[in-house]
Amino acid sequence: VQLQASGGGLVQAGGSLRLSCAASGRTFSSYAMGWFRQAPGKEREFVASISWSGGSTYYADSVKGRFTISRDNAKNTVYLQMNSLKPEDTAVYYCAAGAPTGLGYFSDEYDYWGQGTLVTVSS
Repeated sequence: VQLQASGGGLVQAGGSLRLSCAASGRTFSSYAMGWFRQAPGKEREFVASISWSGGSTYYADSVKGRFTISRDNAKNTVYLQMNSLKPEDTAVYYCAAGAPTGLGYFSDEYDYWGQGTLVTVSS
């Protein structure tokens, strides 16, 4: 599976962005998907995950209520809708595909990674 993330950019605090992650391959629908982010000088952290069917979603406490993860298996794409953005959301955002046995919180549960897309939130 190859993943291509897009949709990042510069936005003012309080604004919105929607990230997309397009996957190649016919097995996309069999993978759980996750979004992670890495801010400058910090470790990569979990943002959100979604089960293969889209029936289960999980969020980091820091984004709960502001971000929404979704997927369209017909389009081999997973999305991250980000609302009420804050300067502390500034980071490179990565999508990942895998078969986590838990909530998909840990990066080593994922086998495939996209290249990342930069989100910058100005104050």
